[in-house]
Amino acid sequence: MTPITIESIQERLGAIFAETFHVDVPAPDTDLLDSGILDSLQFVELLSQLERRFSLKLRIEDIDLDDLRSLARIARLVSRRMDEPATASEPTTLQVTV
Repeated sequence: MTPITIESIQERLGAIFAETFHVDVPAPDTDLLDSGILDSLQFVELLSQLERRFSLKLRIEDIDLDDLRSLARIARLVSRRMDEPATASEPTTLQVTV
């Protein structure tokens, strides 16, 4: 089994943006909000895609917007959450303090 790295998560995130939003993110550190790549409606869809593709449980009220500003930041957040132990019957819950 191939280990999951920040780079592989970034690649998967890039694929999500290409498939779901039909945009190519120029670089992992591109600010998705300031550049206009991600708007408020797409933000909600992004959260849904993260839940689905990384088996995370996301609560909008617990998310710090800065953690979702770039592919690099999202990848670090996903990696942290994936590294945390979860019970076998529940997906990992993402709870970021605001």
